[in-house]
Amino acid sequence: MSSPHALILPYPAQGHVIPLMELSYCLIERGFRITFINTEFNHERIFAGSMLDEAKFIDGIHFVTIPDGLEPEEDRHNFGRLTTSLTTVMPSFLEELMRNKAVKFTCFIADFNMAWALTIAKNVGLRTAVVWPAAAGVLVTILSIPKLIQDGVIDENGVPMKKEVIQLNPGMTPMDTSNLLWCCINDEYTQKIVFNYIIVNNQATSNAEMIICNSFEMLEKPVFKEMPYILPVGPLHNSFESIRDPNLCHFWSEDKQCIAWLNKHPANSVIYVAFGSITIFNNKQFQELALGLELIGQPFLWVVRPDMTNKSSSCTYPSSFEERVADRGRMIGWSPQQKVLKHPAIACFISHCGWNSTLEGVRNGVPFLCWPYFADQLFNQSYITKVWKIGLSLVPDKNGLISKEEVRSKVEELLKDRDILARSQALKNFSDISVMEGGSSFNNLNKFADFIREI
Repeated sequence: MSSPHALILPYPAQGHVIPLMELSYCLIERGFRITFINTEFNHERIFAGSMLDEAKFIDGIHFVTIPDGLEPEEDRHNFGRLTTSLTTVMPSFLEELMRNKAVKFTCFIADFNMAWALTIAKNVGLRTAVVWPAAAGVLVTILSIPKLIQDGVIDENGVPMKKEVIQLNPGMTPMDTSNLLWCCINDEYTQKIVFNYIIVNNQATSNAEMIICNSFEMLEKPVFKEMPYILPVGPLHNSFESIRDPNLCHFWSEDKQCIAWLNKHPANSVIYVAFGSITIFNNKQFQELALGLELIGQPFLWVVRPDMTNKSSSCTYPSSFEERVADRGRMIGWSPQQKVLKHPAIACFISHCGWNSTLEGVRNGVPFLCWPYFADQLFNQSYITKVWKIGLSLVPDKNGLISKEEVRSKVEELLKDRDILARSQALKNFSDISVMEGGSSFNNLNKFADFIREI
């Protein structure tokens, strides 16, 4: 009997491609063949400078491409434009790929944010599953949209009827209605498009035979107790570490020299600063952060993406900043983050609280300073600071600025808090157990693989 062949489709953003790639390695380990779909734009970014053909086969994964419908110069962070284009342009290309007689797929696994594609897969006759790549608590919020409308919490466009704190299920983290996932977009037009896109995907999950989530049972126990049909299989970070190519899912080239730099520092001495793939800073806030890191007086590793600034102002370091911190600070364009957070030199993580970063910090027992940007990051911050209590929040002043004094004082407070450090280590231990053979996530991955391979 030939191996099961999974066709995998992530939402075309860095934070979604990474967990779907991690899942691919987990399935390869369990006897699957994988075809992984990237947009043409992202494929070019990942394989920039490569001499390989467009269709690549690396580490047992076959990479194929589909256009996203945008021009190369268009902004992929314009989520209204991107999501509209995806649903307009991609379906015909996706169906053509699925019906290709030269390749026989046995199942289709889609990012929840691409769940509209499940209808195509069902019509072709493939088994189907959905991956939720973020916190299960956020998924519950999305699945509760009809009830939120019915109860008068939000209107039919997703706009909160009033600012209030709600709790969807007993034991779940309370949330402010102004922080609902789709409400964290300042542009009202884009917010409406994104909300409608969420509803489409929400309804399309009825075509999924199984829903899995990149989380683990002990991390969100009340959620999984209330929603037993969501199968926790995370953190999807540790399979095939010895052979996989980490650059197969990164849009920027990793600075591998930073590991050698970390090797020169003692344990628990380096502050790691990274804000994911989307966070944008204005120049004033960027400089204030730089001065805050300087004030602390400890070594720091700071990821400064090439596109980290808004288009109206380019970010520049404070005058002579680079010279003043040269002996203890390192700024890089992109990091091998899993290796960085695993390094014993790391003391804490100043983070935007994206779910991948959150899991990576938890997986390595690193305490957090939370600086969320938008979307689910605000919810994740609540988990970190109020539920798990493994970090602190950076609080803006009355002008919306996180000051250099706030950065310094919170780092100092965090590193002195023995209870936070102890809880971080305890959560790390739960994470380790969940992914070990016999652990809950390990067993759930086996259950998922066995289910999806059946024909």
